[in-house]
This record gives sequence, structure tokens and C-alpha cells, in this order.
Amino acid sequence: MDRGVSADLAIDPFITSSPEMQHTRAPQDRNPRDLLSPAMRQVIDNIARARQPALHDLPPDQARLAYAKGSGVLDVPGPVLARVEDVQVPTHDGAHLPARLYAPQTAAQTATQGRLPALLYFHGGGFTIGGVASHDALCRRLADQAACAVLSLDYRLAPEHRFPTAVNDAWDALSWLADAAQADRLGLDASRLAVGGDSAGGTLAAVSAIQARDAGLPLALQLLFYPGTTAHQDTPSHQTFAEGFVLGAASIRYFFDHYAPRREDREDWRFAPLLAPDVDGVAPAWVGLAECDPLVDEGLLYADKLRAAGVAVDLDIYRGVTHEFIKMGRAIPEALQAQADAARALRGALHP
Repeated sequence: MDRGVSADLAIDPFITSSPEMQHTRAPQDRNPRDLLSPAMRQVIDNIARARQPALHDLPPDQARLAYAKGSGVLDVPGPVLARVEDVQVPTHDGAHLPARLYAPQTAAQTATQGRLPALLYFHGGGFTIGGVASHDALCRRLADQAACAVLSLDYRLAPEHRFPTAVNDAWDALSWLADAAQADRLGLDASRLAVGGDSAGGTLAAVSAIQARDAGLPLALQLLFYPGTTAHQDTPSHQTFAEGFVLGAASIRYFFDHYAPRREDREDWRFAPLLAPDVDGVAPAWVGLAECDPLVDEGLLYADKLRAAGVAVDLDIYRGVTHEFIKMGRAIPEALQAQADAARALRGALHP
């Protein structure tokens, strides 16, 4: 269900003036801040009053520390789960990536000793910041509400590891999780898998879903919170929400200059899945977007690309909120609603 507009359109994915997209931008004579909910406006004003250095003004190592310090301030702590375990995920180039496995104890599992389906989750942060810890509460809540395991991956970050390292890490992790013997060791059901992520992590999830299609690996769902999908951040919403809406143009340039500084990298579909030659036969998608987000147009374009290819898409647009809102549950009611909507879609896909 779309929050405020119809989600039942199947339009050309390269048309930027669909009815849905028109609803994401203020008229030219109106201040875009007028779109913000009172709670979201208060959060933005509080951020401005704190006068903390912008992440894009810090070296990457300091930006990571600052993001880690602030990432849980507005989040609601996640539930206590029956199982939380740190694991290591091997990659094709010999690295071992930290990951955290979250698993609830469901009534059905207790009765049958059955194995849990699983979501492989990729955190956001512009491929440069963020990690398992910054998304701990979100992953706990998804595991609890969807009655599934969640494996949250600490993929390697830029600029130390540029494109396509994060893409390769994501695929290596999915391949590892899909191995029946490995899943069995973890107590998981390799036949019921989903991928998901937010922002840059949503990009990785979308790309992984295409790679899974190509490899003949069936996925139950791709769970995409405001994914990045375009090559050059040139949709109208990037202009409308370029400054003062949590994620701005300067931060996007900062992240992507670290991760994919070359033009040829930005025009690779693994960076910009909207450029993928086709998405026929990829996993069904749940797409959750923020109305006041530079990435909202490209999220809509990708949802439409999937629909045009015959892929089932459940699209929710959350009004009056910005990028990163899903981790602001203390202040933004829509955050917990979006998490519950995503968990409901996940549960339906993994427990048909």
C-alpha cells in the first residue's frame, strides 16, 4: 500500500513525471520544508542547533565514529532475541567479513525444531560509513516481527575499498548463506531467503537480487528502504531536497567520490541498478521511500522499472519524512510504521 498515492501504476521507468513523483515535490512557489511533518521538522532543527560538523566535512574514519556515536540517539532499542551471534563470512578474495546473526524463537520452531528463513541485510551509509552496530535495533525488530533470522553484514567500506568491493562482498555473503550445508550449520532454511537494505544497502540488495536471478538462486523478497539506483543523482528530487533534509547533495558527493570516483563506475549497473539491462524474473520487492529525500525519485523509478518487467512491487511512501528516518523511532512515528510494514512484507514472503 502506498502512503497517500496509488501504487498500482506500471509506467515507463524513465519518465520522471509520474503522478507518484509529482506528489514527492513541492510546487515551485512553495518551500519544500512545508512538506515536512512537525516531528521531522523538529528533528532537523535540533540537528542544526547542535552545530556538529557535517559528516562530509570529516575524514572517513572520523565520519564513521561520528555516525556510530549518533546513530542510536533517535532509535528505539530493539527487542531481546533468543539468539544473537557474531559470525565471519568468507569472501572469494580470502577476506572474512564480520556479520551478526539475529534469530527469534518462534512457536513453530519450538514445536518442530524447524529451521528459520533468513534475511541478508546490508546497512546504509553511502558505502563509506555505518555497520552492524548502527543498524542493530532495526535488524532486531525485523527478526522479531517477521519471525525470521536476519544476517547483518559488515561489508568493506570506501575509500579503503572502492567499487565494486561492496557489491562483491554482498554477493559472496548471499552465496555463502544460500549454501545448504552452511545454512544447516546456522540453523537456517536455505530455500527461504530474502535480501534487504537501506540507502546504499538498498542498492546492494537490488543488485544482489539481479545477480541471484542470473545465478538461478530463488529469493522470496528484496526489501528496499530508499535505495540508490541512479548513476548521477540528477533526478528532480535531488535538486528539491539538496540542502537541509538530513542527507544533502554535499554528503552524497562525498560518499560517492570515495566509493566510485570514476564515471565508468557510476555508469555500471552494479552501482546504478536502474541501468540494469533487464530485471525480468527478479524477486518480488517491498520498497519503502521517504517523501522528502533526494533519493525518492530514483526509488520510484526503480519500482516502476520492476513493475514494467512484471515483478510484483509493494510500494510505500512515508509522508513528511527524510532519508534515514527509519532509525528515528523515538521522534518519528513513521519510522516504526515503516519497520512494521517491511516486517509484514517479509513475513508474508518467507512464511507463505
